[in-house]
Amino acid sequence: MPSNENKLTIQSNSDWVPKMLAWVDLNFTCFGYFTSQEIAYPSGGFNHVLYAGTKAVNLENLDQLPSDKPKVGIISYDQKNKYEKLSSQNREWINCPDSLFFSPEITILISNTEITIEGTSPDQILAEILNTTASQRRRRGNCNLNCSQDEESYTATFRKIQNHILEGDIYELNYCMDFQGTVSHTEPINLFLDLCENSPMPFSALFKAANLYLCCASPERFLKKQGQTLLTQPIKGTVRRGRNQLEDKVLKKQLAESKKEQAENLMIVDLMRNDLARLALTGSVDVKELFGIYSFKQISQMISSVTCQLPPSVGFEEIISKTFPMGSMTGAPKIKCMELIEAHEKFKRSWFSGSIGYIDSNGDFDFCVIIRSLIIDRTKNSIYFGVGSAITIDADAKAEYQECLLKAASLINTLKNFYSNFNNPI
Repeated sequence: MPSNENKLTIQSNSDWVPKMLAWVDLNFTCFGYFTSQEIAYPSGGFNHVLYAGTKAVNLENLDQLPSDKPKVGIISYDQKNKYEKLSSQNREWINCPDSLFFSPEITILISNTEITIEGTSPDQILAEILNTTASQRRRRGNCNLNCSQDEESYTATFRKIQNHILEGDIYELNYCMDFQGTVSHTEPINLFLDLCENSPMPFSALFKAANLYLCCASPERFLKKQGQTLLTQPIKGTVRRGRNQLEDKVLKKQLAESKKEQAENLMIVDLMRNDLARLALTGSVDVKELFGIYSFKQISQMISSVTCQLPPSVGFEEIISKTFPMGSMTGAPKIKCMELIEAHEKFKRSWFSGSIGYIDSNGDFDFCVIIRSLIIDRTKNSIYFGVGSAITIDADAKAEYQECLLKAASLINTLKNFYSNFNNPI
């Protein structure tokens, strides 16, 4: 059991994560737990780490946090309004801050063999965690879930968006529908652990900000910085997993060869190339992979990877201001699409389609896109999540609606299996 005054390393064990999450939930107003769940992903997924703290600031005041410590945070989709002449006036299901960042008072690093606690009195932290009782995961209570769209209303909006394409306003728009409701009780930790089992993803995260929680099971990276290299990995193109190996192989081949899906992906790749070019050293923007096919438990997706080299003077806030939000969640051209999203969607996105991640003490960072994620207000026992897909001139309304339901399935099934009384809105 190696240790020093502020660090302690012990052997890993299977009961650790539920106890650890229960303990930080009791003792800290903010925490962020990140894991890749050992899912293979180009350039890797999240580190397996937990950060917990108390003092939080918004993105604009990031310099108030200690410069020599990590920073952990979340950025709402509506942060866009600070960078462009845009607004968010649609109905808000949960009041989420536009941004929130904290520096950890404790950090817990987790590997297959070891757990390292960094913070004041790590021996005491270990003892308290081991004595914490994790709440039992059992099926009980009620969940009343609603959806803002049925297929008919979705199709009507879909046609309006295609008319914008025909009129030359846009090329592609990511249109989203919302699911929202109330529950008899909230158990964010257990819901997150269930979601991880139902839908293991390389960007899984549980984030707490006072009474608000995010249970994230995202397959999509927004931005990763290592040294002076900045990486973005937009996703466009989705297909379900096959019922057997042969069907799965056929479905992935169809996705890989789909001209429609390639066109959607390429539009966002071009958009992200333009975003990175606003920051990059001249001539350094490079498409490292185009139309890669990667499979997860329930879906396969088309992922591209774009990189650039940054000048030394560019910091985190400037990078976000030039690239946020992720182009795959808006469409192209970006600003016009965000105006039309505000006009046609039925809800304020808030944390959904924003970003969550961590910045290390050297300034390197990794942030994912908040999709396939459940947002919870524990004081009001309210929940919501969003799902969406890209609408292009070649898109089919029925197929896009079904893609939205496919993306919602992991969250709906998690809620259905968690609450004994559940009304399915679709």
